Amino acid sequence: MEGKTRCCWASGKEVFHDYHDNEWGRPVHDDRKLFEMLILEGVQAGLSWETVLKKREAYREAFDGFDPHKIVLYDDKKVEELMANKGIIRNRLKIKSAITNARVFLETVEKYGSFDRFIWSYVDYAPIVNHIEKMEDIPATTPLSDRISKDMKKMGFKFVGSTIIYAYMQAVGMVNDHMVGCFVYKGMIK
Repeated sequence: MEGKTRCCWASGKEVFHDYHDNEWGRPVHDDRKLFEMLILEGVQAGLSWETVLKKREAYREAFDGFDPHKIVLYDDKKVEELMANKGIIRNRLKIKSAITNARVFLETVEKYGSFDRFIWSYVDYAPIVNHIEKMEDIPATTPLSDRISKDMKKMGFKFVGSTIIYAYMQAVGMVNDHMVGCFVYKGMIK
């Protein structure tokens, strides 16, 4: 996709190109993928997204393909194994939060039929399309991300502050924050 105009955050580094061009801002309705992005966005807290993207494959391998049914069964031995894994971000709180989030995720699926049904209900099952002219126009949080964060914290989810949730909403396409000059934005807006 060389020669294409991308959002300015993705135009400088090769590591962002595929993610920006094929994933970010595109609606995701697969529960496993929604869980993966929830875990990765939480892991990113305090770090750069570039760091997380570079470790994404190692995460997929270390966390059993982000299968919440497997992750919920992780014990202390597995936590120590993950803490020794140099391919991932070795933060005990973030690793344990993935286990907690797997449990709450599965409870949410049980209650709502799917995580997709739960999370997308906040946007009436259709992406919010913003018309971003410049990077400064992209918010870090919104009243909606505040509400989702508050609700998810009450449910027991960890690492789901409003900033993380807004980034999650962007990542899974609940919000389309591609800049108006970006080729992806132009292709998504008919």
